[in-house]
Amino acid sequence: MNTSIDTPTLESIKSKLEQHGQAHALQFWEELDLQQQQSLFSQLDKIDFDQLASLFASVAEDNKWAELAAKAEAPPAITLEDFANAATRDAARELGLKALRDGKLAMIVVAGGQGSRLGFDHPKGMYPIGPLSNRTLFQIFIDTIRARAAQAGAAIPLYIMTSPPTHDETIRFLTENKWFGADENDIKVFCQGTMPAVDANGKILLETKSKVFESPDGHGGTIKALEVSGCIADMKARGVEHVFYGQIDNPLVQICDPTLVGFHIQKQSELTSQVVRKTEPMQKVGNVVQVDGVVQIIEYSDLTEEPASQTRDDGSLKLWAGSIAVHIFKFDFLTRSLADADSLPFHRAHKKVPFLDAAGNRIDPESPNAYKFEKFIFDLLPAAKNAIVCEVDPAEGFCAVKNAPPAKAETPDHVKAAITALHRKWLHQAGAEIAEGVTIEIDPMFAVDREMVAEKVAAGTKFDTDTFLQAQ
Repeated sequence: MNTSIDTPTLESIKSKLEQHGQAHALQFWEELDLQQQQSLFSQLDKIDFDQLASLFASVAEDNKWAELAAKAEAPPAITLEDFANAATRDAARELGLKALRDGKLAMIVVAGGQGSRLGFDHPKGMYPIGPLSNRTLFQIFIDTIRARAAQAGAAIPLYIMTSPPTHDETIRFLTENKWFGADENDIKVFCQGTMPAVDANGKILLETKSKVFESPDGHGGTIKALEVSGCIADMKARGVEHVFYGQIDNPLVQICDPTLVGFHIQKQSELTSQVVRKTEPMQKVGNVVQVDGVVQIIEYSDLTEEPASQTRDDGSLKLWAGSIAVHIFKFDFLTRSLADADSLPFHRAHKKVPFLDAAGNRIDPESPNAYKFEKFIFDLLPAAKNAIVCEVDPAEGFCAVKNAPPAKAETPDHVKAAITALHRKWLHQAGAEIAEGVTIEIDPMFAVDREMVAEKVAAGTKFDTDTFLQAQ
């Protein structure tokens, strides 16, 4: 073969592929140029075929989730409003503010997704979502973190996780926009890992003649990617003790909310998770449940309709708590989980994956044809000490942008309306008067929550026209 890869090395990978029934991965080898051969060889050499075979062969996971669902109960959950009139709330807020002032908080934003379902061929974080400002999701998140840091008088390091398709463009975008005013030294962009997909026979799929199809390994890959990229070491050097986690498609994330952070610290929790009340049994959110006294999550794809549809005497859903992927982790818990290879199991999902057939033709399947393998970060819940579930009103903390019109929910218009409704509510609570139909948007650098709005806006202030409140 015409290649600079020495024969023993090439024979070794061929033997490995044949041993695992994956020799077809080299079927177009002779058609590739040297660079393509080296790229394919490097990719194949990194794949753990023993692990892949084990994942494909195992049906234990499916049995596990069915068994858990049968025993699942609603989790013990509180809302921060449960003690709104008690000294506990003020004490929690002050404790959270102290942690922020002492530089003990970091923020992770998962931003590996592309805006394909939005008709937006770029990283989703670049999508403009500000109702009046047209600010992007990235800017909203960074502005909010800057505002919290200014409130505390201490830096909040931000770690942005991308994926291979979005990594380079994300860095270019943030660099071109000068990191939206943040200190570049306080933002680290790192890339998550990937896993091959396999067909119904356990065979890996070729995306091109020189590339195996791989997809991101799920948000559960965050922790390993943090370690590999040096971000864990960076957090440790900074003295970080708690890590706030959210996803880029939800601009209502209550980033580093002092009361929530303080409550997490008060209860000595290793993992605090926010949930919303599900609106339908099979809603596509993780189901936070309690099984044998242990809090955990059953992903919507692992929950069948029968247990999902069970109701209480009042007609409400028995399994009501839907995860919104907002968590606070104790840093020591994250690092401890790195030492346990089984702390995050892989989940299997049946998906449509384009591939090359034996003749080299691209096939775009009309139905699921392959299995993808992902890890979910919420699978850390059972191992966490004093895990806490905190319910949040979706209007206050959850409205993700996922779909382009004519979808009925999670569209840009839907999310912009939610942002406006929340900001109008903060102003009403401060005693302001807002004319019907007026659109309001509040820059986090002006006020990041209702408490700060009340400090900035005098009671009786009138808003008769669309207004974007910005810091002076």
